[in-house]
Amino acid sequence: MSALLAGPARAQSTTTAATAAAAAVPAPKRQLQALRITESIKLDGQLDEAIWQQAPLATDFIQNRPNPGPHEKHPTEVRVLYDDANLYIGAIMHDVSPDSIMRELTARDDFGNTDFFGIFLDTYHDKINGYGFFVSTGGVQSDARYSPAGGEDFNWNAVWESRTALRGTDWVAEMRIPYSAIRFSKAAEQLWGLNFMRQRKRDNQAFFWNEVKPAVDGFVNQWGELKGLRDIKPPLRLSLTPYVSGYVNHYPYNEQGTRNSSTSFNGGADVKWGINESFTLDATLVPDFGQVQSDNQVLNLSPFEVQFQENRQFFTEGTELFNKGDLFYSRRVGAQPIGFGGVRGQLRAGKMAPDGQRRPGEAVVSNPGVTRLLNATKISGRTSKGLGIGVFNALSNDVYATVRDSVDGREREVLTQPFSNYNIMVLDQSLKNNSYVSLINTNVTRWGSTYDANVTGGLFRFANKQNSYAVDGRVVYSRRRGTTFGSETPIDDQNGYKYQIGVSKISGNLTWNVGQGIESDTYNPNDLGILFGNNNISQYASLSYNKYNPFWKVNNFRSWVGLSHSLLYKPTRYQNANISGEASTTFTKSFLTTGVNFDLNPVTHDYYEPRQYPLGNYYVRVPANAGLGGFLYSDYRKKLALDLNAGVRGSAQDERLPRPRRMSYNWGISPRYRVSNQLNFRYNLSWSLRENQIGYVNGGLDNEYVADAGFRRQYPDDVLLGRRRVVTVINTLSGGYTFNNRMSLTIRTRHYTSTVNYRDFARLSPNGEETLVDYRRNRDNTFNAFNVDAVYAWWFAPGSQVSIVWKNAGSSFLEANEATPLYFSNLSNTINTPHNNNVSIKILYYLDYLMLRPKRG
Repeated sequence: MSALLAGPARAQSTTTAATAAAAAVPAPKRQLQALRITESIKLDGQLDEAIWQQAPLATDFIQNRPNPGPHEKHPTEVRVLYDDANLYIGAIMHDVSPDSIMRELTARDDFGNTDFFGIFLDTYHDKINGYGFFVSTGGVQSDARYSPAGGEDFNWNAVWESRTALRGTDWVAEMRIPYSAIRFSKAAEQLWGLNFMRQRKRDNQAFFWNEVKPAVDGFVNQWGELKGLRDIKPPLRLSLTPYVSGYVNHYPYNEQGTRNSSTSFNGGADVKWGINESFTLDATLVPDFGQVQSDNQVLNLSPFEVQFQENRQFFTEGTELFNKGDLFYSRRVGAQPIGFGGVRGQLRAGKMAPDGQRRPGEAVVSNPGVTRLLNATKISGRTSKGLGIGVFNALSNDVYATVRDSVDGREREVLTQPFSNYNIMVLDQSLKNNSYVSLINTNVTRWGSTYDANVTGGLFRFANKQNSYAVDGRVVYSRRRGTTFGSETPIDDQNGYKYQIGVSKISGNLTWNVGQGIESDTYNPNDLGILFGNNNISQYASLSYNKYNPFWKVNNFRSWVGLSHSLLYKPTRYQNANISGEASTTFTKSFLTTGVNFDLNPVTHDYYEPRQYPLGNYYVRVPANAGLGGFLYSDYRKKLALDLNAGVRGSAQDERLPRPRRMSYNWGISPRYRVSNQLNFRYNLSWSLRENQIGYVNGGLDNEYVADAGFRRQYPDDVLLGRRRVVTVINTLSGGYTFNNRMSLTIRTRHYTSTVNYRDFARLSPNGEETLVDYRRNRDNTFNAFNVDAVYAWWFAPGSQVSIVWKNAGSSFLEANEATPLYFSNLSNTINTPHNNNVSIKILYYLDYLMLRPKRG
């Protein structure tokens, strides 16, 4: 009996192992022959030219999600044509009925609740870098770049054309991709990587022509091949996109001699020039970024700066090479002047006159918070041998604050930012087996008596031939020379370094990685990068198990668990340890996605919170704590969908002082409602409470206050900490109406409020010692921020756009008795606080040399 049961069980185990092993092996590469044409193709979504039927057919797509592996039931038929100037793609997506074809209209680069078709091109066939072009049933275009650094980057935009049409139970997509939109070599015969994708939103299904296996590491390396491209020449890629813009700004100063309204007019241009078949120069001359989405302002209680999202198109488009190694934080270019916060320290103070009367000093009239760029240029591309080269350069002019003498009205200028040059150089060599080596250098040179900065980094990733294991690492050196801006004090972090190395299993259901890294105490890439605390020695390990095929009542299962440990680098002391993990799944029938996450942390020594440098003597002791959270996302195909999340964190009792336990709670709810295929709304509410948090008193100490001066006299070397209750509420409401595939109206309103109530105070001595003190200044505070961004956009021609934007912004910082945790009081305060209103119009017009040059007869 036992032998009969053991036999089938052993066979099943062997079969399961073989199936799992096969899932981690890339699928065979399919090939498609492109057909050269001499006749013209009318782009109308009909595919009624006879030549389409002569082209070889790509069909029999294979499902990638929700269930990888099955062949499509409703066939997709794709053909590729080409001539001397364009690549043409014709696709027919068969279905069961018109009602089965979802077709929501959205803004560009937003798929929404719709079916779509896409083509992927790896024009250098390096199996690492590629392009993606997509069109939805409603004719909405999306495009993306693929690279190891940028992943899937939809910030990249190209100028190309497409048409779609419904035809009975099918829908048709027709694309024309000009060679000027992509880059490829001069070889007489081309071999490109190729794949096609189809989404059937009705069943949440995604299909690829060349199978893409989730268990295989990489994406571009799983594409098929496009053959038959002969005697095509990279065209002269030269385009100019001039712009004009006008602004009307209103802020209710309501002061004598100060105008509440102002106007401005701007003009400039973006230039794109294909230097050769591989490299492109992009330049923006006198750029205008006034219409980008407003930043999400927050109350920052941490010792680190807030990292804001980059919304300026020039710095998001085609920057995958410059993002290698995470050494480039583009918000540094055109950022707040380095001397912005030091202006008040340079004002002439008031003084007592001989007659006994006090004479007031100087006051700040204006202090620009951003640096206006003169121009920015990037050159990037990749040779036929797989060498990627990128050069970025930007120039900003001097920035001055204006101060006025309060007695005689005389004004003078104070330099806050000298003329500066920002430069990046990248070399990235693609290798076999989805591997690469890279060299990156960033440099900031400032004119005058201040400091310059240089960072150089090397990166590598080597995978084995089976693409199952990889080793990766990086070494970075930072160098700064000169004096602190506005002083004669030399920079104290002249040389620093960072390294990291890791080994990982990268394919299969079970993957893992281990690694170690060091950041020295003087490592500082902040002039063109971003750093959240250096002086670290870290070790980490993680294990992931993913099941991609349906089982029981779910479509898949994803999970991971990780361990980390950190030491201070100098002096070498314990900082923290952590174990964390997450598991998630999607139910088969309801497409309800849910998951849980956790983390466990023993006692932590936070050396950054006290803001005392050099690090090592002072730290805030954080008791052992654990967090548990969960999330739930409903089916977005429904008109009404809902996202939910919640979490709780509890800490062990800190026995050193008579304090309650630290606790924190958070939850969020985000319903979305699709009124029609053109109109949709989304609301997001998030709430968080941190109870009995211990931290550096925000705002620091000011000797103008008796309590602060007394603390400094009594404890000159110690730090003031506060036990506080922090409540944060964020409300965001957005909506959009899409008139057609070229015209849309969107609006986004955000209200943020965060209130800090201090319960008691303590002085922090070296080695984490805390002692309660009788400190009696009211340090409560509330920060409110409100923004409205309304955007009307009309793409009236390929690459050409009219945009009208209204922005409304206001904020307030309330201190002491004015601070309140009451939400509606804060909302009322925010509404009644003076707001800045800005209305602008901007017109871009795309001029392509290939379209303007005289036609030869």
